Amino acid sequence: MNNRLKVLRAERDLTQAQLADLLNVSRQTINAIEKGKFDPSLPLAFKAARLFGLTIEDIFLDEPS
Repeated sequence: MNNRLKVLRAERDLTQAQLADLLNVSRQTINAIEKGKFDPSLPLAFKAARLFGLTIEDIFLDEPS
């Protein structure tokens, strides 16, 4: 799954650790999501969307089959 998490984080001058704290996950989780190695759970995706004031679809982009 592609995502805009790294761009959104950078626009707000947040480190991976700071974003991880805001989302109550580890920095490694944020790193893995940004690199496309891990897809977030639905509750985590909703939490990120609320944090950035966007919809889940604005952050996480489904890859075509």
